[in-house]
Amino acid sequence: MASTDSSPAGTAAVLERFNRAFIEHDPSLLDALIAPDCVVERSQPTPDGTHLVGRDACLANWRALASNRQGHFTIEDVQVMGELGLVFWQYRFGPEPGQARRGLNVMIVRDGLVAGGRGYVKAAA
Repeated sequence: MASTDSSPAGTAAVLERFNRAFIEHDPSLLDALIAPDCVVERSQPTPDGTHLVGRDACLANWRALASNRQGHFTIEDVQVMGELGLVFWQYRFGPEPGQARRGLNVMIVRDGLVAGGRGYVKAAA
């Protein structure tokens, strides 16, 4: 059951569980965390991003990413302001220095569920 806690501590707890799904490559951790009206703006594949609307579309997107064992996420920092969370991360997809990207997800947590996210990725050098 989702919490209705919109405090920074409640938001931080939801984002900690959300991020753990990607770090542990366990997409099942996402199932109870996504709001029915979730909206995601992906950073790829186009310069304007790709919009996903609704729980099913957002969950499918995140489950595919969490289950991909070809890369590894490291959470660098999480900043929380009420329902808003900024998640700074690095994604490593190989051992060479150029085989990693850093990025930021701007997340919205409402009523104990992830209600939205926008992804931004630093350009490769």
